[in-house]
Amino acid sequence: MIYRLFLFLFVVTSVSAQQTTLADKAQLQSNSIVKNVAFQNIGPTVMSGRVVDLDVNPENPSEFYVGYASGGVWQTINNGTTFEPILDNSQTQNVGDIAVHWQTRTIWVGTGENNASRSSYAGVGMLKSTDNGQTWQHVGLPNSQHIGRILINPNNVNEVTVGVTGALYSKSEDRGVYKTTDGGLNWTKTLYVDDVSGIIDMQHVPGNYNTMFATAWTKDRKAWNFDGSGNNSAIYKSIDAGDTWDKISTKNSGFPVGDGVGRIGLAIYDNDNIYAIHDSQFRRPSSGNNAVRRGLQKDDFKTMSTTEFLNLDDKKLNGFLKMNGFQEKYRAENVKQMVRSGNVKPIDLAHYLEDANSMLFDTPVIGAEVYKSTDGGQTWSKTHSDYLDDLYYSYGYYFGHVYVSPANQNDIYVYGVPILKSKDGGKTFTSISAENVHADHHALWINPKNPNHLINGNDGGVNITYDDGVNWIKNNSPSVGQFYAINVDNQEPYRVYGGLQDNGVWVGANNAPEDKSWHQNGEYPWKSLMGGDGMQIEIDNRNPDIVYTGYQFGNYYRLNRANGEQTYIQPKHELGEKPYRFNWQTPIYLSDHNQDILYLGGNKLMRSLDQGNTWKAISDDLTQGGKSGNVAYGTLTTISESPFEFGLLYVGSDDGLIHVSKNQGATWDNISANLPSNLWVTRLVASMHKKERVYATLNGYRFDDFSTYVYMSDDYGQTWKSISANIPTAPVNVIVEDPVKENILYLGTDNGAYVSFNNGDQWEAFSKNLPAVAVHDIKTQKESNDLLLGTHGRGIYKTNLSALQKYDSSMALSSKMTIFDLESIRCYSRWGNSWSKWMQPYEPSTTIQLYSTISGKKEVEILTESGKQIQAFYVNLDKGFNFIDYDLTIHEKGRKVILKENTAIDINKAKNDKYYIAKGNYKIKIDGVEKAFEVE
Repeated sequence: MIYRLFLFLFVVTSVSAQQTTLADKAQLQSNSIVKNVAFQNIGPTVMSGRVVDLDVNPENPSEFYVGYASGGVWQTINNGTTFEPILDNSQTQNVGDIAVHWQTRTIWVGTGENNASRSSYAGVGMLKSTDNGQTWQHVGLPNSQHIGRILINPNNVNEVTVGVTGALYSKSEDRGVYKTTDGGLNWTKTLYVDDVSGIIDMQHVPGNYNTMFATAWTKDRKAWNFDGSGNNSAIYKSIDAGDTWDKISTKNSGFPVGDGVGRIGLAIYDNDNIYAIHDSQFRRPSSGNNAVRRGLQKDDFKTMSTTEFLNLDDKKLNGFLKMNGFQEKYRAENVKQMVRSGNVKPIDLAHYLEDANSMLFDTPVIGAEVYKSTDGGQTWSKTHSDYLDDLYYSYGYYFGHVYVSPANQNDIYVYGVPILKSKDGGKTFTSISAENVHADHHALWINPKNPNHLINGNDGGVNITYDDGVNWIKNNSPSVGQFYAINVDNQEPYRVYGGLQDNGVWVGANNAPEDKSWHQNGEYPWKSLMGGDGMQIEIDNRNPDIVYTGYQFGNYYRLNRANGEQTYIQPKHELGEKPYRFNWQTPIYLSDHNQDILYLGGNKLMRSLDQGNTWKAISDDLTQGGKSGNVAYGTLTTISESPFEFGLLYVGSDDGLIHVSKNQGATWDNISANLPSNLWVTRLVASMHKKERVYATLNGYRFDDFSTYVYMSDDYGQTWKSISANIPTAPVNVIVEDPVKENILYLGTDNGAYVSFNNGDQWEAFSKNLPAVAVHDIKTQKESNDLLLGTHGRGIYKTNLSALQKYDSSMALSSKMTIFDLESIRCYSRWGNSWSKWMQPYEPSTTIQLYSTISGKKEVEILTESGKQIQAFYVNLDKGFNFIDYDLTIHEKGRKVILKENTAIDINKAKNDKYYIAKGNYKIKIDGVEKAFEVE
């Protein structure tokens, strides 16, 4: 039955805790003594990151905006040749949808990714910019968390309708459709379904903003289970620009209804012709296929009796065991003996082959279906007679998009792992994926003036085609990689390794140029090591060619990069045991005490003494035992071994347990009783400075708990002290000690990076060149003294720690500034010169590092050793660390001073019409404080 909803529920005017958190962080950044510590993004770029939306200038399609799930919004004005980030001045990089009113160039961003992924981060509500991202205004819906769609009235930039998907892991009454008519000052909720059903898609009829359609999606995501369908998943229609709504996917409409209705996406051609793609979670009917099968199948053992098993032909059973990768010790004769003795049951052979991956993907649901309405949504018919297999696989919740060409109502595109195209209204489909197009697709723009011109957004960035998908161009210059984990080796220059969401594992030199020079030599400086969802990496410090890494659910390998050898090393449970549970991000740890010893966490801690060739479980189940569901849960998430003592081990789980062993795993103690319960233990760090010390970070993201949990113990975890202090509210992912200074800590949250100079009593926020992005991992590189941040959305950043390590608390109390020692500067004749008049002169620079106790404008003087001025300039100093670039020039009088003091040299003007400092000893003077340096 069709019904009309009159839900003018309330106007949102209150300030939420989310806004308070953002204000706290902005204040912390503004006052931070490390706000001038600059980070450098080192890429990589070629593999890109997950795109969630595109918005293209209809009059000039070489200009468009790209929204990345956790990498912000980027603009190109040259058809994707280069991009510039425009959301960096906001307090989030998490994007659900973008919409541009091109007549006024007003940009709206709905923050919080709408794909219900493991790493779909919450947003801060609605943002708006009228100056191309130079500034952003928060314009409401602060509790929305995840936003599905934004529709702007083309004729009125202040009239905007928004679909709020809502919280990912919890119930929320903030879901629904919201509308503003005053540019975001006030909002009215016009459609509310229930607290587990949010709005995932909305479209209006082209040229008719009054007629629009919305889809509600009922889902229930938990850390251990994801139910992506429900009774209230449905299609709604409005004929008054979203003021009121009718439910149109009813029992008599022809569109599916009931518990199996999953995510729905829409494409509208005109008032009458509408397409919908539906992720059907209804079970497929039995095929009735009685074809003769050759050999034994896994499921045969689930119902097989002991007698039937013992009567199996040995040759037939051995064929099954060998074909399915059973260990050599499991062959017909001894397996039958195990069953005969009662130690093993026939069903255990099926269980032996099951893991988190197989259980996730073996779900016989209908999957993707395309429906069409030719009467404005009153009735619907499925467009195809067969199943759309190999489009969604088991995770249709991740896609849900269909597009129709503005030029032809029969030309449609459906998005999933591949891109499928239909030229007959969805009756038949062909793939237009290509070798240079990443899988998993989320956004498409079809040029209304040239329908063969498509812009596609996927898990690997942006692609453009001008021949309807026959050939594609790859447009990946933004550094928007979504890293789960990073690591470094000890080569020169040192290499950086990283595992990325759906983009495998990569390695590159830390100083590799991130420019277009590789287009000329054909060799990108970063190399792919492995596909899948890239996970943790450990490198043998004796031989950097030996690398341990892998992909999701504990599928790890030992790589020998010298000869290309890959050895699969995932531990296997014993026949008769329950299968090990492996986390999506299964932890591994290479022992500092012996580089042949590798630890790997399932639900038990495994140890290999021979580089992963053989394994032994050195614990019982160190979790709460798991929960029934379709997501691996009750798994270990972090491992740490004390650098002071072999076998002093700490492990943490995704269900809140922390254990310590002081005897190489012989016994374990639960040390988490006094900590918040059931939270994901994201990191344990056994201190490198004090044997008894250990750090722990907990994360409530999977309960929509955004509190900050950071702890330190100085007694092996028997007691804990909270050191979250003044960190703005955000889930915490990682904590790392400084390798030199015991009191310095580095920390990464879902919204940024921080440093403490007093073991967590107070934290300072990093921000220079570093947007508000999730920091998943942090590593230090000892020889270079670099700090590296692995972000989940903006690639990898690095900075040098030398200045921070020179800080001590007395500097903050001093009335004078502290200028840190300068390294010697090598003089070169090429300063200010170039080998061609068509090339820019080389202009050198050195950095003066200092700590100031006050802010203000100060004169910087460069003096000879005798104290005579040879250069001077003014800078604005902030309280805290300052980094002053000095271009090594001297003024005219300074040249004369140097020549007078040293008659054996001459200083000539360089080609850029500047004088440069000569070899010798000099001093820097700022506010009465001097520091000597040498040019050699």
